[in-house]
Amino acid sequence: MYSLIQTLGLQAVMKRELVPFIVAFVVAELFYKFHSFSLECIAFLVTWAVLSYIQSLVIGPRGNSAND
Repeated sequence: MYSLIQTLGLQAVMKRELVPFIVAFVVAELFYKFHSFSLECIAFLVTWAVLSYIQSLVIGPRGNSAND
């Protein structure tokens, strides 16, 4: 994550990942009750990655063009 922020800048990373992060956080909070922090954390990270991937397919890559 540090390398991503350093490479793209904080604003570009926030534009790209904020929505998938918030949705994944809400999904994890509401539905993931594994009674294990590690399992819930892994499930949250996988959910975030999948949502980010779906967003990139639907919207296309953001944050790396000169117009952003």
